[in-house]
Amino acid sequence: MYLFSKIEEKLQHGETLIGSHIFIGAPPLTECMAQIGFDMLWIDMEHTAIGIESLQNNLIAARAGGTASFVRIPWNDPVRAKPVIDMGPEGIIFPYIRTADDARMAIAACEYPPKGVRGYGPLRALEYGGISQTEFVDTLYRKMWRILQIEHIDAVDNLEDILAVEGVDAYIVGPNDLAASVGHIGRPLHPDMIPIYDRIGNVMKKHGKLFGVSTGYDGEVLNAWRKRGACMLFCGSDVSYVRDGAATMQKGLQDLCKKEII
Repeated sequence: MYLFSKIEEKLQHGETLIGSHIFIGAPPLTECMAQIGFDMLWIDMEHTAIGIESLQNNLIAARAGGTASFVRIPWNDPVRAKPVIDMGPEGIIFPYIRTADDARMAIAACEYPPKGVRGYGPLRALEYGGISQTEFVDTLYRKMWRILQIEHIDAVDNLEDILAVEGVDAYIVGPNDLAASVGHIGRPLHPDMIPIYDRIGNVMKKHGKLFGVSTGYDGEVLNAWRKRGACMLFCGSDVSYVRDGAATMQKGLQDLCKKEII
């Protein structure tokens, strides 16, 4: 549980949380990224080949490296959420939330009856029996962050209602899908998007909500999000680091081999 404490301490000091994305899902690479010093790693099951078994191995790798894991499931579906939650990630991310009903369904997937629809059967989350059942259901299971993605214009239109749903710990803006929902797919920096992003920031500030953004690395863009109140920044990915590093090395070798041997 110390990983929760590290994140909460940074927030209490007004610091911004920084994270990156896991798309390849190779446990040794995930462990390597965890050791770098990110506050959290976003393990993505929505747009990747990462399945349930490989997810658990990546969760183990991230914890071995000392970094919290936030898992984005493929859809807002209690059946998909259940085994992920039982593996004990520090956070679960529900994609494509558009209405307050969507938000309530996501939270219900995280809660045991009578509040929710989650079935009881934790294993890794229970430290394989190292934590007592009563301690877990009374307090510990609630420590996992419940995170909703704001990535459709419907969510922006319904934002006040979504924020009124209880049990949500944070919100993540997805600029690419949000831009697509208003006809600007592939153009998250289209001028039409700036007022929408500003509106999100204003509403989040008004209600005192913790939120962040998942995007590529661009200092100017990220500073704009920080000005809007975002205090979680997810940038880059394991696949991009591998590709960029390999491309840099390949170009260096090509340039070297073109030179005369001295």
